Parts: sequence; C-alpha cells; structure tokens
Amino acid sequence: MPERLTEMLMDTWTPLIILWITVLPSIYMAPMNQSQVLPSGSSTGLKRLNEEQRVLHRSKRGWVWNQMFVLEEFSGPEPILVGRLHTDLDPGSSKIKYILSGDGAGTIFVINDKTGDIHAMKRLDREEKAEYTLTAQAVDRDTNQPLEPPSEFIIKVQDINDNAPEFVEGPYHATVPEMSVVGTFVTKVTATDADDPVYGNSAKLVYSILEGQPYFSIEPHTAIIKTALPNMDREAKEEYFVVIQAKDMGGHMGGLSGTTTVTITLTDVNDNPPKFAQSLYHFSVMEDVALGEPIGRVKANDLDIGENAKSSYDIIEGDGMDIFEITTDAQTQDGIIRVRKPLDFETKKSYTLKVEAANIHIDPRFLSGGPFKDTATVKIVVEDADEPPVFSSPTYLLEVHENAALNSVLGQVTAHDPDVSSSPIRFSIDRHTDLERQFNINAEDGKITLATPLDRETSTWHNITIVATETRNHSQVSRVPVAIKVLDVNDNAPEFASEHEAFLCENGKPGQVIQIVSAVDKDDPKNGHYFLYSLLPEMINNPNFTIKKNEDNTLSILAKHSGFSRQKQEVYLLPIVISDSGTPPMSSTSTLTIRVCGCSSDGIVQSCNVEAYVLPIGLSMGALIAILACIILLLVIVVLFVTLRRHKNEPLIIKDDEDVRENIIRYDDEGGGEEDTEAFDIATLQNPDGINGFLPRKDIKPDLQFMPRQGLAPVPNGVDVDEFINVRLHEADNDPTAPPYDSIQIYGYEGKGSAAGSLSSLESSTSDSDQNFDYLSEWGPRFKRLGELYSVGESDKET
Repeated sequence: MPERLTEMLMDTWTPLIILWITVLPSIYMAPMNQSQVLPSGSSTGLKRLNEEQRVLHRSKRGWVWNQMFVLEEFSGPEPILVGRLHTDLDPGSSKIKYILSGDGAGTIFVINDKTGDIHAMKRLDREEKAEYTLTAQAVDRDTNQPLEPPSEFIIKVQDINDNAPEFVEGPYHATVPEMSVVGTFVTKVTATDADDPVYGNSAKLVYSILEGQPYFSIEPHTAIIKTALPNMDREAKEEYFVVIQAKDMGGHMGGLSGTTTVTITLTDVNDNPPKFAQSLYHFSVMEDVALGEPIGRVKANDLDIGENAKSSYDIIEGDGMDIFEITTDAQTQDGIIRVRKPLDFETKKSYTLKVEAANIHIDPRFLSGGPFKDTATVKIVVEDADEPPVFSSPTYLLEVHENAALNSVLGQVTAHDPDVSSSPIRFSIDRHTDLERQFNINAEDGKITLATPLDRETSTWHNITIVATETRNHSQVSRVPVAIKVLDVNDNAPEFASEHEAFLCENGKPGQVIQIVSAVDKDDPKNGHYFLYSLLPEMINNPNFTIKKNEDNTLSILAKHSGFSRQKQEVYLLPIVISDSGTPPMSSTSTLTIRVCGCSSDGIVQSCNVEAYVLPIGLSMGALIAILACIILLLVIVVLFVTLRRHKNEPLIIKDDEDVRENIIRYDDEGGGEEDTEAFDIATLQNPDGINGFLPRKDIKPDLQFMPRQGLAPVPNGVDVDEFINVRLHEADNDPTAPPYDSIQIYGYEGKGSAAGSLSSLESSTSDSDQNFDYLSEWGPRFKRLGELYSVGESDKET
C-alpha cells in the first residue's frame, strides 16, 4: 500500500510541478498599477506627485497574487512553497515588511517578511480542514506603519485519494424467499469515502461482488443486490455468505477499496408436500379402552418449516370410520388416533383405516408440482380384555302389591360374562340403597323377594341397586338400578279432610245449609274416590238435622227447623258414617260438632257463648276492650300522682362528688404535719342525714368569725377554749339551718419525720428573748437565710 501511494503521488505531482514552473513567472510579472509606479527622480517630485495623486485619485491596494492551493499529505525535506505576496509599493528595497495572520499563521504557514514567500511547515489533511483563511499586510519595516490596508485570502488544501471507502453499516443481513426468480431484490448496501467528491474521482465508487456468485449480483453504481440464480431451494442450502467490494477512482487501477459481508438467508415457502414416514402402521388396543383415549400416532414429515409445515389429518376410508377419529397435535404435528365408540373383541377383532395428511396453507404457485397431501394405511387389532358382567337391561322396573306376602318373588334380573371364558355370575343388593333390608335377592338366579311388609301410603317407590360379580375375578363388577313400585290395596277407611265445626244461627231457617264437609282416603284407587255418606241407624230420624250428598263428592248438613236457642242447647253432635267404593269397602264414623250462635240479620256469626246474653245490647267486644284500657290508664295516673305527692316535700340533696366546699378556718393550734393521718374527714359532712338522721341544712354563712392570732403570744387566760368549742358544736348539731362549715380537727401528736423537730411555740415556756437560734445554721442551706435573720436579731439586742 505505501508503494502504491508513492506512485500515485508522483503521478499527481509531475504535472502540477510543470504547471507551477510555467505559471509562476507570469504571476510575478503581472502588470502593476501604473499610477503607483514612479520613475527615478528627486524626492521633491515624488512628494508633489503624491499630493496631486492624493487630490485626483483614491488610494488603491497594489497586491499581486492568485488564489493559493496546497496539496494535502505532502511531505519533503524542506517546507513546501505555497505562494508569494508582493505589493507594487515594493521597489525592491528592504523597507517593506510582510505580516501574515489568521488560521495557522506562524504554525502551519510561515511568511518571509522580506520576499513575501509563504511556506507550509506541516503535512495537511483535507479531511481535517479543507481551507484556511489568512490576512496579509505590508508595513514599513522601520516604523511598522501599514502601507496598505490588510487583505484577506484563502489557501485551499487540494485533495488526493488517501481514504479508502468504508461500509459504516456493515456487516449486513438480508432475507429473500426461496425459489425466487432472477432479479428479485435482496437488499442495498452503502459505502462512504472521506475524499472530496467534487475534485477528481477520489470519491467516485463502484461496487462489485467478490464472493457469492453465481447466486447473487450487485448493481455497480446503486449497490442493489439481486438474485442471479433461479429456484434456489432453502431445503438444499439456507444461508449464503456474500462479500461486496466498493472501489473509488471509478473502479480504475490505483483506486482504493473497502469490503463488507452480507449474510443472505432464504426464507421458506410451501413448496414441499407432507410425506408419511411409512405407508402402513400397526396398532393394538384393548377392548375396554376408555372413550377418547389415544391408541396410536402417525407422522407425515414436511421439509418446510413454520406455518408451511402444518398439516391436518383425516380418515378417508376404512371399516372403522365411525369407531375411530384422528386429530392433529399442535406441538408435534402428529396425527393422534382415538376411540370414539366402545370396542368389543367378541364382535369385531380388527379394523383397517386409510389416513390422509394434507397441508393447511398451500401456495398456488407450486400447485403444478403435485398434490400437497399423502396417505397411509392404519391397521388396528382389538385385544380381548376381562370385561365385567353385562345385564340384560340397563334398568329394571318391578311392581308389587302392598299386601304381598313375605318372601314372595317380585321379579328377576339377569346378567352374563361377555368374555369367551364366560365366568359364572353372583348377584347381591347394594345395602346402601336398601338400608331397611326390605328386599332380598337370590345370588344364583337373581330373583328378588320381599323381606318386610310394604305400605304404599308410606312409600310408593323403592329404588335399589343390584350388583353382579364374576366368581372367577371379583374385581369385575357391574351395577344396575332396579325401581320397585308398590301397588295400592284398599286398606284405609275414608275420614273427614279436617276437623269440622259447624255454626248454626239462632235465627236460621229450615233447610238452610249449615256446613259442607269433604272426606279423604289414603288409598289411591284406579278410578278415583267415590264416597258414601249416611247417619247412624239410630240417628236416621234426627229431628234437628239431615244430610245431602253433593255431586262433587262432598256432603251438606242442613237444619230441619228454626228456633234454635243457645240457652236451651248450645252444642249438637252429629255422627256421620263415610264409606268408600273399594274392594272390600272400608268405612269410618266421624262426628260433626254443631254450635248454636247469635248472628246478625245478614247471617253473620257474632257470638257463640251463652254469657253473651248478660252483656248490654249493642255492646261489642271492641267496646269492652276500650273500656278496660281506659280504666287501666286512670289507675296509672292515680299511682303517679300519689308518688309525686309523696316525694314533693323531700329536699334536694347535693350528692355531687365534685361539690367540695372549702372554708378557711383559723385556729390557734398547729397541725400535725404530713404524718397526721387521723384528722377529721370532711367528706362525712357532705351527707349529714346519713350519720345521725338530722334534717338537711341550708347553706348559711356562720355569723361568728375567728381572726388569726397575731404573733406568737399565748392564749389569754380568761378564755376557756374547750368550753367555747363545745358550745359551738352543740349549736351546730341542734340548728337545722346551720351549714356544716365548722370542722373540728384534733391533732394528737406532732410529726416525727422532720429532722428539725417542732417549730411550734404553743408548748414553749420560754420567751423569744430566751431562745438561741444558732442551731438553724446547722440545718442546711434551706434554713440558712432564717438563721441569719435570727442571728441578726440577737446581735442587735446585744448592741
């Protein structure tokens, strides 16, 4: 690669150097501004001419250069000359200084301040920076004063083919359906070249395939990959590895290139039919297999995948099309053969089926390749199994009269062993269905007999289960339900449907219907009930009542005369004989109670008691209840009134626990301190009635007030305190209007817990002047101030 790059640089530089030698003298010899070129003369003429020009002409820049270019990636032993700056003010002396500023001035580009030559000091890369903007200015070398305004120019970096194409998005993956026609689009790739796409062919790319032919092709300029070979089969080869090359310089020799890979996968189409792995399948199954149980699997293989490989199975021929069915396993695509109906080895021992497998999703483009289905033959052999006994009927119905004799035969069940060995059968009754053991069965022949009497009126139907068991294999058991219907026998006499009680009005008329009665019979004759009603033989000529049979099998009771009276006879009893029409006929006698009652003019019964005569005329039961309620209400009012009068004079007693009356009473004695727990409890004064039974007192403030004693002076000798207290206590106890303000508290001892002892002066026989208070200073800091006060007092006395 370095040798090829050197070759390319030489090919590029040779014409450029020749061009440079030819054009450069012309640039330097370009015509200058003649108005600013002066001939040799005195300085005075120069000044005068300058003044005239200053008046007549504007100052103009006199730079002479063309746009400058520099080739990228150029490296040599010396800096490369980019160009030369020159002004027409430069007569060739060394008074003019050239200054260069802008992009890379002084680092990348350096100017000779005398000649104006610009050199590139470093290798330049167009892909990093394509052009540089600089500013040139000519100044006086001595004064650094600008001779011309600054002028801006551009140095462009010329591109060379130094970047190879790159596939930024590679490697690529693409798919195309199998069996596609030639020219089917596969994918498109894209390469990029960092060289200048405008200058030359450095960025002009051409694409080609290095690997992957003859299966695929690529458009040289668009990079579109297409199929180049028809009928590529996924089942033969699924994946292809293609190498794509992109070359610049239009693909000519000397261009740089880059490659990428494209992995192309053929997607599946349904171009293959299903195929059974074998043409004949053999299966065996026991005859007692459960319905719906699978007995075997068949498999039709399909070279396709996914949805294109899915097949459906069906039984299209055979002698067991209604006995078996086939379904498709969604996971394995197997055909599962199942039993639809029970099998019987003794009836048919084998079956032959023809099974077909067909694709579900068919591509019409490939129908010409043949049918997308296949068939196979399935032979199923039924094997003998030890089957349970089979009853001759799935259910049995037996009938028996309720008066049947014990041990009489009700019916018979039969069963046989369907196996070839034909084991003997034993019969039994499932006692869970015959808890009362009303029936028996002969274990050998299956005859059912009666064990206990039956009553149809108690239970009409009896449902039992008969069990048949093989004697050779007790695990082979069959069951059959047997329904036994109990037939009716006329063994119950008819009777009244309910306990009737008839009411007869005193003002009734002869022939009036007193009551209609009906009868019931527990028996159930085939033609229905028909009852006969009659009076007892001794009551046939009853003077008061008679009976009449109605068409609806009921009986009407009629009065023979009027004028019945409760005072004369309140209740009449009428015996009635009821007979049925069964064989033999059954009869019973029921007594009807007829009560004489007082009725209104409309025949509405009002009262049936004899005591009703003593009540005032027109006074009903409701009125009596209202009168009784009023009397009870008056009694309640009287009781409340008496109770309120009794409690009216009782005073209100304050029993509120929070009503604490605090009174400050000063006595000339001292309390017992914290340890005195024998003081009088003031709570006992809150309920004085509960103590001695005295009348309650009103809250009246006492007249006598005791003033606090002054100082520590003793009680005067002329006052007897004990007598005074006793007098006041007597007054308080006997005065019902005095409030319980006085309280006597007696302190039997002084506190003993204090280290200071007693401070009381009541029992002290010395005066204040005789006491020594020096001990107060020994009691601690709490009594320090008190000790100082007493000490000061004594010192004052001494002074």
